[in-house]
Amino acid sequence: MKDKLGRTIDNLRVSVTDRCNFRCLYCMPEGGLDWLPRAEILSYEEIERVVGIGATLGIRKVRLTGGEPLVRRDIPQLVEKIAAVPGIEDLSLTTNGVLLAEAAEGLAKAGLQRINVSLDSLTRETFIQMSRRDALDRVMAGLEAAARYFDGPVKVNAVILRGINDHEIEHFARLARERSFEVRFIEFMPLDADKIWSRNALVTGDEILRRIHAIHPLREEGGGRGRSPSRDHVFEDGAGGKIGFINSVSEPFCESCNRVRLTADGKLRTCLFSLVETDLRQLLRGGADDAAIARVIENAVWRKEPGHRINEADFVRSARTMSQIGG
Repeated sequence: MKDKLGRTIDNLRVSVTDRCNFRCLYCMPEGGLDWLPRAEILSYEEIERVVGIGATLGIRKVRLTGGEPLVRRDIPQLVEKIAAVPGIEDLSLTTNGVLLAEAAEGLAKAGLQRINVSLDSLTRETFIQMSRRDALDRVMAGLEAAARYFDGPVKVNAVILRGINDHEIEHFARLARERSFEVRFIEFMPLDADKIWSRNALVTGDEILRRIHAIHPLREEGGGRGRSPSRDHVFEDGAGGKIGFINSVSEPFCESCNRVRLTADGKLRTCLFSLVETDLRQLLRGGADDAAIARVIENAVWRKEPGHRINEADFVRSARTMSQIGG
C-alpha cells in the first residue's frame, strides 16, 4: 500500500480509548477532557476487522495506544485477536505504565511482543508536576514487570520540557546504561490541550544528544534512522541500553513516514497532524463489506499528507489533542 509520494505504509497505530488516568502537561488539561461516549468507541471485533483488512493491504506492524490503553477492560482479549491476524508480524503497546505491573504477564501470554512506557521524570516531585499524579513507584514497578515478561527491548519514552524536567536528561542516560533499556527522547509537539507549546519550551534532540555525549560518549547505530522515527545511539564504552531521538519538530522525518492511525472512535488519520479524517466506523456499522472498506483505506492512504508543516508559517494545529488521536 503506497501513497502518492511512493511511501510504503505498513504500520498502523490503534487507539483503543481516549481516556487516561494521567493528566500530563504536554497532552491533557488538569481537569481532563470530555470522554467519548462508550457507544462511539470501536469494539474489539471492529478493531480486529480493520486490522485484518489492513493486513490484506500490507499492514505488518500494529501498536496499541490511547489515551491509556490499559484502562480499557479486557485489553489482553484484543491483543489475542490481533496477534492471530494473518500478516501481522509485530504487535506492541504504549502505556504510561501505572497499571503495567498487574497487566504485563497477561499481555505477554496473549501475544504482545513489545512495550513502550512513557516516563517523563525519575524523581517523585517532578513526576507529579509532569503527570499531575503521584505514581512514580507504580510506573517503575511496571517497567520491571515489562523487563521480566517481554523478550523485546523495553523502550522508555520521555518528553523533555525546558525548565521542568530538563535537569533529568543525564539521569535518563544512566537508566539506559544500568537497566539496558532503550530510552527515547521525543520532542515536545503542538498537540497539548492547554496550548502551552512554544519554541522556548522545546528542548531539541540535538541539545539532549550533546549533553549526554559530553558525559557518556554515544555512537549512532547502523546507517541512520531508516524508516524508524528514532535515531538510535549506543554507548561507545559498550554499556547496555540505547538512547534514541525522535526529533519530530527540529528534524522532521515525514519523507520516510510509514504510519497511519486509527482513533478510538474509528477515524483513520494519515498523519498525526491531519486536518482531515476518514470515518471507518460509519462503514463498519453501515454494512460495508471488507472490499469496500479496503478501497476507502487505500484512497485515504494515497492522499497522505507530505508532512506535518510544524515549521511552516501556515501551520494549523489539529483540533484533536494527542490523547484523542492516539500516540
